[in-house]
Amino acid sequence: MKIAYITPGAAGMYCGSCLNDNTLASALIKSGQDVALVPIYTPIRTDEEDVSIDRVFYGAVNVYLEQRSALFRHTPWLLDRLLASHRVLNWASGHGTSVDAKDLGDLTLSVLRGEEGNQRKELERLVDWLRNVYRPDLVHLSNSMLVGMARRIRGELSVPVLCSVQGEDIFLEELDEPYYALVREVLRERVRDADAFIATSRYYVDYMTSYLGVAADRMHHVPLGVKLDGHGESNPPATAPFVIGYLARICPEKGLHLLVQAFKLLADAAGAPGLRLTVAGWLGARDRAYFDGIMDQVRAWGLEEVVDYRGEIGRDEKIAFLSSIHALSVPTTYAEPKGRFVLEALASGVPVVQPRHGAFPELVEATGGGLLVEPDSPEALAAGLRALMDDPSLRAELGRKGREAVRRDYSDEAMARRTLEIYDRYVEN
Repeated sequence: MKIAYITPGAAGMYCGSCLNDNTLASALIKSGQDVALVPIYTPIRTDEEDVSIDRVFYGAVNVYLEQRSALFRHTPWLLDRLLASHRVLNWASGHGTSVDAKDLGDLTLSVLRGEEGNQRKELERLVDWLRNVYRPDLVHLSNSMLVGMARRIRGELSVPVLCSVQGEDIFLEELDEPYYALVREVLRERVRDADAFIATSRYYVDYMTSYLGVAADRMHHVPLGVKLDGHGESNPPATAPFVIGYLARICPEKGLHLLVQAFKLLADAAGAPGLRLTVAGWLGARDRAYFDGIMDQVRAWGLEEVVDYRGEIGRDEKIAFLSSIHALSVPTTYAEPKGRFVLEALASGVPVVQPRHGAFPELVEATGGGLLVEPDSPEALAAGLRALMDDPSLRAELGRKGREAVRRDYSDEAMARRTLEIYDRYVEN
């Protein structure tokens, strides 16, 4: 099967959806499928081997200029190709390209309008490449904000268009008016042009069926999967300190402030020398003040010697990071639809403590690899972490169960196999 998988780059940052798209495309290729992972906006960034094609459609610079001036909606292909080069896009990504919903309402609406939007030239070039160069049997869109492409793709190629849903509501809910209402209206219209949708969790199946207003039989569930190569068993020192890990983007919605507050409660009760909090993840300019405020509070509490930030880490560093911690917690303030960091921790035998919302309950219950606590509560989070700290046998049992379950049910190969089963329903043999 020939599959064109269209994925948006995230302006140079590690993005959970980009990571998931690349992992799935790689596993599909490994299974014998012909897959073109097609970046749009910017090149993708992944901590695994990048299997995307060496061309970016809907280049972020062109898309922005076309939104701001009618002149750029009619520029020649040679100039557009130059502005969509990796060198220009990487430069733009490093110089303040915004991924903040509050800055992108009009652009989100325009792209969603597809052939009726200001970026119709970009859509036509993508469709031309799909029709005349790659000729796929199926097109897979990374998220529903790209569903404005579906009408032209289906009309010109006569192939099914499937669409993942993997957290875009978080972005959409931050749009300012009047764009929020307009985007929701156009989105509910344009989802009719896609053949089906694939959600990463059962929670998100139910949520996005209602959010998008699609029939239940068009929304399918494929559990998230992770690449298992390299993941060993966590082996931190058996003696103090008890090391708590955080592995996610540094931003308010991921809940680092809650984890730091819980850590302070643990330190007060158990003594700071017996504890350590180690944090890793991408930090963007928008969230620098948030992180600086957290670290100022850490210093005010006198905990700077037992809290450290390792910055952004690649795959090998991530696996080493996981092997050095006793427990992982990313206490998101929103209902997380994926939870990739949970599966990565469990793949290394690290138990998790997560809030009881979003995809976390089904992941923890299906794997047996952690504890669930009341959301938005540093006290509940501290209690869950204390339970693991005080009971090494419980930690070991949860880690073992989680590791076995991920290797059995949540590998990249399992995700690819289940995705192909969905594809086969829509592709004529």
